[in-house]
Amino acid sequence: QVQLVESGGRLVQAGDSLTLSCVASGRTFSSYAMGWFRQAPGKEREFVAGISYDAEVTRYADSVKGRFTISRANSWNTLYLQMNRLEPGDTAVYHCAADFSLAAPKSTPGQYQYWGPGTQVTVSS
Repeated sequence: QVQLVESGGRLVQAGDSLTLSCVASGRTFSSYAMGWFRQAPGKEREFVAGISYDAEVTRYADSVKGRFTISRANSWNTLYLQMNRLEPGDTAVYHCAADFSLAAPKSTPGQYQYWGPGTQVTVSS
């Protein structure tokens, strides 16, 4: 099993930058892929970014490509999401998720086995 806890979410202004963190415990962190998803009120959970277990492969949603960067520090059991040029449309609860397969990072929520409770990001215009 894996326990995930996100942090770093807060209220920011449009154009600001913010870094989210996700600390994992349990199974060896370097053995599974990770992803970031977000969910705005009244909307479905959507893929933001994913990273392979060894950080060799990353993928991004088109809406964040060029603005967000996913990374991981396996020695610290920590996943990061660097978010630049934030927009009001980025407002959501951000969740990290773990996928125990060794495949490339996936974009479908149902393909991840463990989830953190989320951290709120609010971007004001």
